[in-house]
Amino acid sequence: MDLPLITDWRFYAVSVPAVLLLGLSKSGFGSGFGSLAVPIMALSVTVPQAAAILMPILLVMDLIGIAAYRKDFDGKLLRFLVPAGLVGTVIGTLSFKLLDPRWVAGLVGVFTLLFLAQRVLFPPRADSPPPPRWLGGILTATSGFTSFVAHAGGPPINAYVLPLRLAPVTFAATMSVFFFVINLSKWIPYAWLGLLDLRNMSTSLALLPLAPVGVLVGVRMARRMRPQLFYRLIHIGMLLTGVKLVWDGFLG
Repeated sequence: MDLPLITDWRFYAVSVPAVLLLGLSKSGFGSGFGSLAVPIMALSVTVPQAAAILMPILLVMDLIGIAAYRKDFDGKLLRFLVPAGLVGTVIGTLSFKLLDPRWVAGLVGVFTLLFLAQRVLFPPRADSPPPPRWLGGILTATSGFTSFVAHAGGPPINAYVLPLRLAPVTFAATMSVFFFVINLSKWIPYAWLGLLDLRNMSTSLALLPLAPVGVLVGVRMARRMRPQLFYRLIHIGMLLTGVKLVWDGFLG
């Protein structure tokens, strides 16, 4: 029996680059780019369907990222981030059917652009303190929520973690583990909401061979790139993400 996957070439024309960008992000490198995956795929399918199709691909990418960075993550920071992020996924589960994904995308985009403006206009000094923990908890819970709704969890958590000025490999490893846990927690809620149907999963299987490519490229770049350039590219990715999400949410 043939699998009932999506056959429209226009879907694959946008989905292939979206999956590659997501892989680059899942390595921890260029994490701003990962939030573009669902909006790009939503040019051809709905936001919930795009999010569901990406679920198995995310799982494979997360496992590759953890294997590459298994000795480099910040365990103490993760013990703070993971519980807050899971709170966000619970909120996302309970409110998913009540929210307009376009509205959520627009708010994520506004937040992203405001964060970048703050970083450019009021850059932190070398001796400036890190953000307070209460703000980190709110931003991380927001990351869990926006990750659940549209796999767009990167910008909120970047707003807390980037000012901590971690080494690039530590940043990449910590984000890989964090999003592995968050994405794993979404499987049962997504099934409960009826998003993991045979057509979506078959389409995901067709895209799955692309999963390792972007991750492995991103891992290599994170290990070899100077920290200043590393974070500059992340900011560029977040700028593109913010503009795209604002356009989709409020103007498109």
